[in-house]
Amino acid sequence: MIRPGLIIVIVLLCVAEALPGSCQEGRQGERLSNTMPSLMDSIQFTQEIKFCEINIPHEILGIRQRLEKEILLAVHNRPQVILWMKRSARYFPIIEKILKQENLPLDLKYVPVVESALRPHSGSSKGAIGYWQFLKDTGKRYGLKIDDTIDERRNIFKSTQAASFYLKKLKTEFGSYLLALAAYNMGEFGLNTQIDIQETRDFFSLYLPLETQQYVFKIIAVKMILEQPEKYGFFLKASDLYPEFRFSKINFNLNTEIPIIMIAQAARIPFKTIKDMNPEIRGYHLDSGKITLLIPEGKEKGFKERFVKLLSESSQKYTRKFHVVQPGESLIRIAQQYEMTLASLLRLNNFSFKKVIHPGDRLLIR
Repeated sequence: MIRPGLIIVIVLLCVAEALPGSCQEGRQGERLSNTMPSLMDSIQFTQEIKFCEINIPHEILGIRQRLEKEILLAVHNRPQVILWMKRSARYFPIIEKILKQENLPLDLKYVPVVESALRPHSGSSKGAIGYWQFLKDTGKRYGLKIDDTIDERRNIFKSTQAASFYLKKLKTEFGSYLLALAAYNMGEFGLNTQIDIQETRDFFSLYLPLETQQYVFKIIAVKMILEQPEKYGFFLKASDLYPEFRFSKINFNLNTEIPIIMIAQAARIPFKTIKDMNPEIRGYHLDSGKITLLIPEGKEKGFKERFVKLLSESSQKYTRKFHVVQPGESLIRIAQQYEMTLASLLRLNNFSFKKVIHPGDRLLIR
């Protein structure tokens, strides 16, 4: 005689086997867990650790603690590490080429991973923008164009070149790439102050703001993980990674402002593609002057002829017309006067909804 409890067990087993892939998924999960190193395994430092050819003395307790913390936090955030790996395949070739040209260590390519996760539009509460998180004044000091129409902090080529100049200067000033990175994070004045107070230039002996201490060790941790991802349980195939950033360049000299959509039409690509490949462009128009833009490979064929034709056909349409703001006028009233939507007027002038106008201001209203 079969006991009632046994019948329930048998029924449950049958139901489980009837569910599509249930047992198979369980076995898959078990196999996956077997390939995942434990968190303790991920912080067993059995080999020498170097960054920019500097030995990281992980046998010292305080140093080991900081490095363990950054590795454990990074490895725990598995989606973020996967995105680092995928984006690095796209952008590291560009960064490495510029670092080589400037005779800088390739380990510095891990800095923008920590700064921005390799995202062009990344921003901080302090106003830092782009791959390398330049503040506006610092970016301009190192040759980046930053205004209402262009922000080269978002350009992977220009910002990496500027960062190379800046890091080279910091290395010369402080004599160590670890101190250079500390200064990159906290500023030269702040680091020099701490060096003077503590009377040491040894990075590992300096007591620095916690953010800066974490920052440098986070970069080292990122290097360790991205150089040996399998050790930390990340098994991505080449096909899983984003393809290397490839492009064609188009160069032209404008004697007037033009809408970006005209460039897109001449290249036979969507407006969005222009903005995605040239994230430094702000707004919807290009100013006059020399312009270099990136477009998908092959799309440069026939571009010049189509662009000249569109420019000629649209010369009347895109003639610049201005309105001089009078006392008491508002943006809404001006838009209504010229039978425009407020959004169109704002877009045409690269204004935000918070823009305040004053008598005498000139607004583009074509």
